[in-house]
Amino acid sequence: MLKYLLEKEFKQILRNKLLSRLLVAMPVLTIIVFPFITSQEVRDVKLCVVDLDRSPASERLVQKVAATESFVLTDACNSHREAMESVEDGRTDVILEIPRGFERSLGRGEAAQVMIAANSVNGTRGSLGAQYLSSVISEFSDELRREAGLTSQGSTGLSAVNVTTNYRFNPSLDFRTFMVPALIVVLLTQLGCALTALNIVGEKEKGTIEQINVTPVSKSLFILAKLIPNWCIGFIMATIGILLAYIIHGLTPAGSLLTFIPFVAAYVLAITGLGLVISNYSETIQQAMFLVFLFLMLFLMTGGMFTPVESMPEWAQKLTAINPLQYFAEVMRLIYLKGSHLSDMLPQFYSLCAFALAFNVWAVASYKKKQ
Repeated sequence: MLKYLLEKEFKQILRNKLLSRLLVAMPVLTIIVFPFITSQEVRDVKLCVVDLDRSPASERLVQKVAATESFVLTDACNSHREAMESVEDGRTDVILEIPRGFERSLGRGEAAQVMIAANSVNGTRGSLGAQYLSSVISEFSDELRREAGLTSQGSTGLSAVNVTTNYRFNPSLDFRTFMVPALIVVLLTQLGCALTALNIVGEKEKGTIEQINVTPVSKSLFILAKLIPNWCIGFIMATIGILLAYIIHGLTPAGSLLTFIPFVAAYVLAITGLGLVISNYSETIQQAMFLVFLFLMLFLMTGGMFTPVESMPEWAQKLTAINPLQYFAEVMRLIYLKGSHLSDMLPQFYSLCAFALAFNVWAVASYKKKQ
């Protein structure tokens, strides 16, 4: 009996032209396009310079900042007040103010001060722009020390301490290295939940589900037949996502590819089970789509995809415990960036298995079969 039910499900999927195109478009958009448009790297920060010193040293600093890809010199003002007006008009993101006596302080080996003011209406752009600018000034300080043949940071005054930062697991801080594994999770969540949710409710609207209801097929067998094809699609999409991450972005997991298998199996099983639950409680495709959208938004916002879970309020951190996406996103990043083994991620695996069991038992229990 299961053989014929699976044959029916696969035929329905293959006959659906829109679904076939969606299965191609979703991985392309999610893995190829989204990493570029969701990047948190800040470029073309609009810079306003207030050079009150007007010396060769200050001019050299301004030229060094303007030569970087991160900044665009959009304005040069004679006072801090003019620069603030530029910020209020939206022409400036960051102000670099060089006070009088800047070069004289450098020549004396005293502390030469500069001021950075950032427009924080866009907090990310303002804070990162200020950090980039601080980094350029630090490099300028190093250049002056080397030219003077000095090894002490205090000799130039621009920086008092040498700081060497080593970023483990993502040394270059490449945003795509951090986001692409999470976007593979988004891909599986969208397809696994949405496609499964639209499955049963689609048959409800067409009336074909009544033909199944009058057969001796049990509820568990019917749900299993709905589950297996979408489970297979989930594995195919995960494979495509990993391949595209390598081909387009050059990303390879630091861990073994075999480590993905149990986690993908458990997560796809959980998310397709949730889709079946949504489908059982929906009478129309519109209802199913709204419920899918609601759950996807909740999962994405509380899953640590864009903001760390640790930075959320305590009540929100507790809420993430019932979010399967959080566990799988953490697993994907651990495998890709850290090279963790299955034994290192057993708590996440057990949690995903618990979600898979709970959602699928719920799906069987909530399906109303009328004979």
